[in-house]
Amino acid sequence: MAHAEVSFFEAEKGWKSWLTTLDHKRIGLMYLAAAMLFFLVGGVFALLVRLELMFPGETIMSADTYNKFFTYHGAIMVFMFIIPIIPAALGNFFLPIMIGAKDVAFPRLNLASYYIFITGASFAVWALLARGADTGWTFYTPYSIRSATSVVLITLGVFIMGFSGILTGLNFIVTVHKLRAPGMTFFRLPLFVWAIYATAIIQVLATPVIGITTLLLVMERVIKIGIFDPALGGDPVLFQHFFWFYSHPAVYIMILPGMGIISEVIPVFSRKHIFGYHAIAYSSLAIAFISFIVWGHHMFVSGQSELANFLFSLLTMFVAVPTAIKVFNWTATMYGGSISLKTPMLYAVSFIFMFTIGGLTGLFLAALSVDVHLHDTYFVVAHFHYVMMGGTVMGLLAGFHYWWPKMFARMYPEWAGKIAWALIFIGFNLTFFTQFLMGYLGMPRRYYDYPAEFTNLNIASTVGSWFLFAGFLLMLIYFLKTFFEKRRTDLDNPWGGKTLEWQIASPPTMHNFHETPQITGRPYEYGIVRMKK
Repeated sequence: MAHAEVSFFEAEKGWKSWLTTLDHKRIGLMYLAAAMLFFLVGGVFALLVRLELMFPGETIMSADTYNKFFTYHGAIMVFMFIIPIIPAALGNFFLPIMIGAKDVAFPRLNLASYYIFITGASFAVWALLARGADTGWTFYTPYSIRSATSVVLITLGVFIMGFSGILTGLNFIVTVHKLRAPGMTFFRLPLFVWAIYATAIIQVLATPVIGITTLLLVMERVIKIGIFDPALGGDPVLFQHFFWFYSHPAVYIMILPGMGIISEVIPVFSRKHIFGYHAIAYSSLAIAFISFIVWGHHMFVSGQSELANFLFSLLTMFVAVPTAIKVFNWTATMYGGSISLKTPMLYAVSFIFMFTIGGLTGLFLAALSVDVHLHDTYFVVAHFHYVMMGGTVMGLLAGFHYWWPKMFARMYPEWAGKIAWALIFIGFNLTFFTQFLMGYLGMPRRYYDYPAEFTNLNIASTVGSWFLFAGFLLMLIYFLKTFFEKRRTDLDNPWGGKTLEWQIASPPTMHNFHETPQITGRPYEYGIVRMKK
């Protein structure tokens, strides 16, 4: 094999080889670069929004500009960063390796999915550079029908990006079913693979709904078909049903892969087999299933019947069961383990802490009587960010630091990693915990201005965003610095991992394995000695 001894970086030379590559690792890195660029842009808009809200009245921008900036922040972060970043980037890179495959089932479709994503993102960016958008990332009707901004362009972008998610999910499902190495049964799969598999099911089943919804919104604006516009006999609440039937499962497109990363990191840095492997695996599928039947809890004050509200409230409570199973099993894995608080483990423990807060506050919003008071307040903003950023992004950062030496054969400075973690942990909680208090006291979200009594809490929240920015800036500096250092040859398995990606070279070779691996054990067998026959 011509490329057997060289890494995937060196197997094909020149930047043009990246644009036409069929290697899942290169495609994963291209997704990673694009999504992280969008994260940077979305983060800048978040800082500007927080700076405007530092004091009552106009601080640095007008009300119209504020509406556009928080729309940009939400749309970029949701559709261009947090949905694709783990499945399409890290999932693409590691899923085939972790099941003993040389690539995904459909390499050309994989590359096409990337270009579809870039095409859709380009439409969204075009919208922002044209007349912008001021509807919020949810594009709620009837305002989105009548707004004079570039709603058509940005929703077309979301429509196109949806195809990328569907095709990626389909590719992963077939890959897991058809390309597992000999001996790699479903219950020998790493839990990250289980999480990506469950995510892929949601992507394939739920994403067409948001595609149809955004297309109907475009048709409503362009040819006035009267689906959502009450002036034409439409129902604006119907848009909410369509939107949240996708967008609540999409929450788990975002969070399940992060949970999968935590299930990889904790056994390695606790030096123990994961507690309750089967329960964690099944809970990923349970979350995927339940996510499709709880969308109505976003609409308790939208005129649903009392029976519908009761049923959606009850069903929402069930989501806590599989997620609590995961948290319990992660904690039980750490109990009695030989814990090493390296940077990936710090982010994993932070994930458990923050996601637990996000989950518990979700129960408040699932309770009808409490949600009526908290609906559309900053309590919802804080809850959403504790789940999405405290959960997904913390999981992502755990995965970055865990797999960085595998992807690039370079090691970041541990002291810098811990300082960045501390800044992010402190900054995040200062930014968003104060927003729980604001929401409890009644401060509405999305508003440009607020009463003076909320000033001190808003100042604290804005200062917290500066700590967050400092932590991410430090992380960017040390990752870029180490990326350009000389590759090391002792980083094939620096953490002592048991899964397949740690049994091959760093960086991986073009086709991952010199020979097809034969799987004889489970993925987290710390402390288990196998006798040779």
